[in-house]
Amino acid sequence: MLGGDVAYALFDTPIGRCGVAWGAAGIRAVQLPERAEAVAVGRLRRYGAEGEPPGWVVGAIDRMLGLLGGDRDDLADIPVDPDGIPDFDRLVYDVARGIAPGQTLTYGEVAARIGHPGSAQAVGQALGRNPYPIVVPCHRVLGANGRVGGFSAGEGAVTKLRILGIEGAAPNGQPSLFD
Repeated sequence: MLGGDVAYALFDTPIGRCGVAWGAAGIRAVQLPERAEAVAVGRLRRYGAEGEPPGWVVGAIDRMLGLLGGDRDDLADIPVDPDGIPDFDRLVYDVARGIAPGQTLTYGEVAARIGHPGSAQAVGQALGRNPYPIVVPCHRVLGANGRVGGFSAGEGAVTKLRILGIEGAAPNGQPSLFD
């Protein structure tokens, strides 16, 4: 057991104010910036009250900050709490966690890797439900032919492109919106 009551904390990053919720079994959620902080806080409150993160969560926050600052950390060993996550989604998240910073896969490639070729749309839906963006790097999964595809966090595709740009993985070699 990692320790720590179920709670959440907010923290500032190069892409804006983010949040993380945790429990004894791992990270429960990561919240990317929203246009209004109240929206992000409202989502995080589902996990408990705002609290002081235990040491292992502080370490996870530091590593997320590093990644969003340009470090090449895959965050793959940060524990996440899979409680309530459907089996298909878990398979998708496991593949996504294996994508290194600066690299991408397509929805179809993820579908093939989990043994469900032809289920690219279902992969996209699973990634849209990802409660742990950044830790489970759904931003590294693109549509066919390098299309950005969907992104449910923050400001959608703008946030996805911004994170990919930080990692040096802009689709089709395009500069990010912030280059």
